[in-house]
Amino acid sequence: MQQLILTLSNQLPLSKEHIKNIIKLLEKGATIPFIARYRKEMTGVATDIVLRELERQYQQLQRLLEKKEEIKKIISERSILTPELQETIEKASTLQVLEDIYRPYKEQKNTRATQAIKRGLQPLALTLKKAQFSKEAFLREAKKYIKGDIQSAKEVITGAQDIIAGEYAQLVKEREAIRDSMLRFGRIITKPTKHFKSDGVYKNLANKEEKLCYIPSYRFLAIMRAVKEKELSIKIVIDIEYIESNIKKYKIPKNASSSKELLFEAYRDGLKRLLLPSIEREVLQIVREKADIKATEIFGKNLSQLLLTPPLANEIVLGVDPAFRTGCKLAVIDAQGTYLDSAVIYPNEPRKDYAGSLKVIRELVKQYKITVVAIGNGTASRETQAFFTKLNNEKDINIPFRVVSEAGASVYSASKLAQEEYPKLDVTIRGAISIAQRLQDPMAAYVKIDPKSLGVGQYQHDVDQKLLQKRLEDTITDTVNRVGVDINSASSALLSYIAGISKSVAKNIVEYKIKNGAFETKKELLSVKGVGKRVYEQAAGFIHIKDAKDILDNTGVHPESYGVARKLLQRDLKAIDITAVAKELGVGEATLRDIVEELLKPGFDLRAEQPFIPFKEGITDIEQLKEGERVSGVVRNITEFGAFVDIGLKNDGMIHISKMANKRVSHPLEVLALNQFLPVIEVISIDLKMGKVGLSLQCT
Repeated sequence: MQQLILTLSNQLPLSKEHIKNIIKLLEKGATIPFIARYRKEMTGVATDIVLRELERQYQQLQRLLEKKEEIKKIISERSILTPELQETIEKASTLQVLEDIYRPYKEQKNTRATQAIKRGLQPLALTLKKAQFSKEAFLREAKKYIKGDIQSAKEVITGAQDIIAGEYAQLVKEREAIRDSMLRFGRIITKPTKHFKSDGVYKNLANKEEKLCYIPSYRFLAIMRAVKEKELSIKIVIDIEYIESNIKKYKIPKNASSSKELLFEAYRDGLKRLLLPSIEREVLQIVREKADIKATEIFGKNLSQLLLTPPLANEIVLGVDPAFRTGCKLAVIDAQGTYLDSAVIYPNEPRKDYAGSLKVIRELVKQYKITVVAIGNGTASRETQAFFTKLNNEKDINIPFRVVSEAGASVYSASKLAQEEYPKLDVTIRGAISIAQRLQDPMAAYVKIDPKSLGVGQYQHDVDQKLLQKRLEDTITDTVNRVGVDINSASSALLSYIAGISKSVAKNIVEYKIKNGAFETKKELLSVKGVGKRVYEQAAGFIHIKDAKDILDNTGVHPESYGVARKLLQRDLKAIDITAVAKELGVGEATLRDIVEELLKPGFDLRAEQPFIPFKEGITDIEQLKEGERVSGVVRNITEFGAFVDIGLKNDGMIHISKMANKRVSHPLEVLALNQFLPVIEVISIDLKMGKVGLSLQCT
């Protein structure tokens, strides 16, 4: 354990003592949100991001230790585990190095080398490695092995060379050196295959050569997708001559005779036929894993920003799922997100029933006092926005609208969860409800949808799905707990992300509310089936109760600190000396600071700090758009190479990373955030045929 803690302390900005504390907490079943929020003194105020990284590296090191023990056991059972080999295994710092060490001891497949060994050619291979014979003398030596199914000296020599080639391909130091060289200096070359589409999506990726260590993860993932779809082939090239010169220098005996030519041929065969292809596969996997991590990181950050979109409090929302032939589906929800009513209107082609559609909207607005409209951004969105723009020019009606992403709405509407929530409603109406709820309380709505369907990542279907799922679940969990939830209005889907609460317990909480009415205190949570002391400890701090009898139940103060909090309520919270009071009350300074902040703003929602997204007043027509024109928009997705912005067109415009500022930007997330409103953007290119618009922020 001490070695493990030392290794982690060298890789993370944490002390050994804090790492030891965190590991103990994790092993006792504490969740990351709980540790980050309520055990700050034990962790050195480590953030949930740092804690997640520690958890990942800790699990990785545990797998490494387990693998070492497994390998030592296997080799020991064969009675070939020497002290030197055991020391080498113990020093292995990665699974890849450990695999290199173990490779020669694995059960060998039926290779050319194993066949030669079975034929009894191992002694001749050892003779060739010494290279003391001349070519002619070695040929005479080889003829002694002609017997059985071996019919010529050439066949004998080839067999001996195969053994040497196989051994060379298994050497740990050679594998590590060549792998490192390929990662640092290798160049990836792409070539079109016979299936390549010259005007397809990969047209700009063919016949390219790029240093592997510099290739952006998004481009690498695009190339690998093209390879998977058989439009491109790839290879990695390195300086073979340099490796061959090292073979001559270090592998060929200095006093070698002319048989050294045969020996060099064996090593070169092992390099080209066995070692390089094997290392290339490993390197591609390593680069792929790094690209996957990068892509999932971006996806996670985008998802977090999406969940933190400010909610619209006290608004009655009309959700609109636009369409042409089948009509726009409407759904009304009240200020608590409860479904009230639905309808269908046909303002677009082919009916273009403006009068009938206006009548339906008027009746709904009058009956339910609708205050805002949420319009999905899919098919017919632009035309539906035009309808509401015209509608707002009527004398008796004026309801602001905002366009929201409808990505995943159809996935949710057909899901088991949607069927449970709205069993009697058509799937299309469920979709309109989802669109309305995304405007009213984005976090509550988005946690019901598979994150991969939200359209806020890049190459999400190409990356390691287990890695992606873990990243997204961690992101949602950390974000939901950072915000907290009102237990009396939260759905089971939202509650299931609260620290310590499982999906089954979340359903039990909702059923308890239905049967017994709203929760009045946090302690009442202990009456729910499945909520014991451990679950309560982990979850209680992240649950709020609006209009609670006890003001502390509407804060993020953990019940374990209620005693301290009540003493603080008797003081002037704005004039507290944190250091002195912490010492007086026997509580950590970081914890005390958090308690004071919560008491100063009971019921505070950190999403309220996010910039407000204004409602739309009109639409943009790509036919009328001109280069140099200034427009406004909302950031819908962020990738490594740029950001996609909704400026009112059918397709989002794109701001390339090079056009985001008048200085160098390393990553779009440095200057932009998902759902950020951009009041001034310059149009720099228009492709009417493809419906693409290039944008720039360099005008601001």
